[in-house]
Amino acid sequence: MVNVKKGVLVSCDPAMKQFLVFLDESRTLGTSFVVKDLDERHLFIDKEIVPILEQKIDELMESLSPDLAEK
Repeated sequence: MVNVKKGVLVSCDPAMKQFLVFLDESRTLGTSFVVKDLDERHLFIDKEIVPILEQKIDELMESLSPDLAEK
């Protein structure tokens, strides 16, 4: 029997991949979303989680970058 799952191939640097795996294992987004860990730079993830994941990554990037308006 064949199992088919629609998903998205994510290509990223190892640090971002580690962050995505952490979010998946801790179920921070409410569910596990990594379908397959392919190699050190690629993950196959559930396509339904992509919008939520993009929002979470945007929040992370905003928290790490200094606010230029404060200068």
